[in-house]
Amino acid sequence: MSGDGFVFSEKPITIERGEGVTLTAADGTEYLDVGASYACTPLGHSPPAVVDAISEQAEELLYVQGSYPVATRTALQEQLAAVAPGDLSNVWLPNSGTEANEAALKFARSATGRENVVATKRAFHGRTLGALSLTWKEKYRAPFGPLPGGVEFVPYGDADALAAAVDDETAAVFLEPIQGEGGVHPAGADYLQTARDVTQDAGAALVLDEIQTGLGRTGTMWACESAGIVPDVLTAAKGVASGLPLGVTLCADWIAEGAGNHGSTFAGNPIVAAAAGTTLTEIQSRDVPANAATVGEYLRAELRAAVDAHDLPVREVRGEGLMIGVEVKRGSMRVLRDLAVEEGVLALPAGRSVVRLLPPLIIDEQHADSVVESLVEVLS
Repeated sequence: MSGDGFVFSEKPITIERGEGVTLTAADGTEYLDVGASYACTPLGHSPPAVVDAISEQAEELLYVQGSYPVATRTALQEQLAAVAPGDLSNVWLPNSGTEANEAALKFARSATGRENVVATKRAFHGRTLGALSLTWKEKYRAPFGPLPGGVEFVPYGDADALAAAVDDETAAVFLEPIQGEGGVHPAGADYLQTARDVTQDAGAALVLDEIQTGLGRTGTMWACESAGIVPDVLTAAKGVASGLPLGVTLCADWIAEGAGNHGSTFAGNPIVAAAAGTTLTEIQSRDVPANAATVGEYLRAELRAAVDAHDLPVREVRGEGLMIGVEVKRGSMRVLRDLAVEEGVLALPAGRSVVRLLPPLIIDEQHADSVVESLVEVLS
C-alpha cells in the first residue's frame, strides 16, 4: 500500500503553502488554521526566522551521526536544559513525540529496575508498541497486539484511584497535564500534586507527556508549572521545531544515570536542531506563552458567551491557554467539515463530540473573533 491515505484519511483539500495563521489550497482558497496541524506550528506556518535558520544550516551540514558533536545540536540541548522545569537538565532528542515517550518508558524501567506502569483512561501517548501500551483507546491498540504488558489504566483525574495503583513495584506514572486526544480534559493542580507525591513516596518516576501542552500552549512554557510541580521526566514534541520531526525527553539526574543503553540514528539532526533552537528563541523573545494565556482566555470567554447568546448545541467549553475543547451535542466531524467547507476554518477532532482548537500561539483577538463567528454560523 502507498499514499498518504494509508496513514491518514485524506482531506479533500490540497494545501500548497502556508504563512502565519493561514493555509492556502491549490485552488487559491485561504483557510484560517486553528488546528496548527496538531499543535505543530506554534509560530504559524513558515516563520521567517526558522526558515532562515534551516537554510543556513543546510548550507553548512545536513547530517552527521550523533557521536560527533555539532554546535547546533549542542546549543539546542543547552537551550532546552535552561528552559526545562526544575532540574530536568538531561536532554534526549528523538524524532517524534512517540519516540520521546518510548524513551521515557525505557528510561524509567531501567532507572527503577521495575516493570509496572500506571497510565490513564482516555490517554494517548503514541503508536509504537511501547507507547501504544500506554495509550488507552482500543481502536489504536487492537490490531497490533499483543502489546508490552505491565500497564494499569486508572480513571483520569481520580486522585484516590491513582494513589491506590502506585506501589513499590511501579516504575512510572504517565500523565498528560491536559488530555488532548481524550477530549481536552485538564487534570487540575491537586491531581498533579497527588501524582507527584505518590510517585515520590514509592520511588517511581512521574512522566508528564507535554507533547501537546508544552512550549507555551497553556499560557506557561510547560503546563506543569501552573501546578507547581516538577516531574522526573517530561516529554515534548509537536511544535518544538515548527513542524520538523523532533521529540524531546527531559530527565532528572537519577533517571539519566540509570537510563541504560538507548540510541537513534537520526536523533538531533542538525537541520531540525537549527529549526528548534530558533523556534525556542522566538517563543521566549516574543513572550508567546503570555499571548497564549491572554488570547486563550478571551477566546474561551467569547465562545461561552456565544453559546449562551445563541443557545448553541454545546455542552461545555474547556481548556487552558490555546488548548481548547468545544464539546458539541452532535458529531464533531460534521462540525469540522462545515467549518472547513462553509467558513474556511480548519480545526481538529478530539473524539466523536469535541471540536479541538490548537491554533498557532501568535493568533490575536481578531482571529479569535473569526473563530467564534464561524462556530456560531455552523452550530446555528
